[in-house]
Amino acid sequence: MSGIQELVVGLVIVVGLVGGTTQLIPGGLVIVGAVLVWAVMTGGAAAWAVLAIAVVAVAVSAVVKYVVAGRHMTRAQVPGFTVVVGAVAGIVLFFVIPVVGLFVGFVGGIFLCELVRRRDAALAWTATRAALTATALTVLIELAGSLVATGAWVVGLLVT
Repeated sequence: MSGIQELVVGLVIVVGLVGGTTQLIPGGLVIVGAVLVWAVMTGGAAAWAVLAIAVVAVAVSAVVKYVVAGRHMTRAQVPGFTVVVGAVAGIVLFFVIPVVGLFVGFVGGIFLCELVRRRDAALAWTATRAALTATALTVLIELAGSLVATGAWVVGLLVT
């Protein structure tokens, strides 16, 4: 694979890292796709081993993030419906208030949903914080898997 092609793969991996961190695109899948293209074009046992490591890292992080977030939400007694309401409110406000609307809508949607459900602002805010913490954990776990995949690719670049 030429240096330009490897640079393009690297840029796609960076897009995957940024997209996964901002939750705008499925970063792990973008990274695995880029590593797959690199492995096919590079060939050899090392390239396929790098792809295997990337796939396993992203797959494990995808499973772990849902388990950890679900457990966190269950402990805080926040139903999944609340997060769905927050996500929908975030998406709607993303188009109404560019850039910050996603965050404002997500937090506001969760808070209002929990306020209606619990009828206590303090309990609603506690549930909102728990949902935000769970969301942050999912982003960090996905980022960790993506960074392992990226690290494997960098090592693969050096080895091949």
